[in-house]
Amino acid sequence: MRSVELFAGGGGLLLGSHLAGFQAEAALEWNRWACDTLRQNQAAGHPLIPHDCRIIEGDVREMDWSVIPEGVDLVTGGPPCQPFSGGGLGRAADDKRDMFPATVEVIRTLRPRAFVIENVRGLTRQAFSDYLAYIDLQLQHPEMGPRENEAWGEHYRRLQCEHTTVSSDLQYRLVRRTVNAADYGAPQQRHRVIFVGFRSDLEAEFAFPEPTHSKAALAADQSAAGTYWDRHQVPLREREPIVGTSADAGDTSPWRTVRDALAGMPEPTEKGSSCWLDHRLQAGAKIYPGHTGSPLDQPSKALKAGVHGVPGGENMMRFPDGSVRYYSVREAARIQTFPDRWALHGAWGEAMRQLGNAVPVILAERILGVVAEHLQLAQARQSVDTRTLPLPMELSHEF
Repeated sequence: MRSVELFAGGGGLLLGSHLAGFQAEAALEWNRWACDTLRQNQAAGHPLIPHDCRIIEGDVREMDWSVIPEGVDLVTGGPPCQPFSGGGLGRAADDKRDMFPATVEVIRTLRPRAFVIENVRGLTRQAFSDYLAYIDLQLQHPEMGPRENEAWGEHYRRLQCEHTTVSSDLQYRLVRRTVNAADYGAPQQRHRVIFVGFRSDLEAEFAFPEPTHSKAALAADQSAAGTYWDRHQVPLREREPIVGTSADAGDTSPWRTVRDALAGMPEPTEKGSSCWLDHRLQAGAKIYPGHTGSPLDQPSKALKAGVHGVPGGENMMRFPDGSVRYYSVREAARIQTFPDRWALHGAWGEAMRQLGNAVPVILAERILGVVAEHLQLAQARQSVDTRTLPLPMELSHEF
């Protein structure tokens, strides 16, 4: 199945889509360093990025989509989230970085069978409720675009009035959910809003996959009856007291912790390592109010891309003695579940920006895997329907 990725960044969604069975025909990204990351891994023959995938450096609004053959199965992307981020200025549609309109335009142009769009949880804040509803309607009815010089509020009101009465050839069934990456195996508490849409001519009833990991299962594993501390050979004095182990974990696995994610890795040094890509010690980590690093024995706090006034506060780990240090780029890549042989281009700050903007690969794979199953099932149904269509009356008497 063929896919196109928008706002590709360092490649989280791109890698997840490949693992789920999609072949990316194009990955569009405006940031030069992120494009260099994609190009570097592609040139190195990394198996998770197709050798013939076009890496396009540029603005999605200026892309000529006629170069992409018709019949795209999937469009994925994470439009820049600063307009809605808790760490940004929260300007939403008034922020020039808001790329949701451009995303809808691409869907309108390519007419994919499905799309998966992700963004920050801040988009669900009450302050953005009208704009979120507006995004939902645009994604459901991409052909009902804004008129010239029509403000988003006016377009929203028109969509509310017309979407049930005005016919359109291109419509999507939309499902939206806020998910926590830790619930799907990422060693990081990272909440994201995921929009999944299937073209209305497909027989697809999408439901998000059920969580596979839980806090309750981690608490049980770290209790006296569990194996967590012994498995990691943690001294008794460093074992954290467990609070609230009564919740039912069901069949879920334990949340993965920072210690789980970094198992088997040596401590980073200032000189780096010849055996580990991008594993160099970054000096200068400090605790600030509200930015105290991630405890080793819990999932990491969400990696951040910066623009917070306190650079790097969520890109640190905190040891049992209270000391902190920055994640190396490779450690942060582990937190985002990138493969160890995936190189990140640029200095520490630039590489961390790419990782802070990325979707955890395992989360992308889990969700896109279900999308792939639904697309394959819909295609199989269409094939059966085509084979069982009755013959035209003027021909049927010949057989």
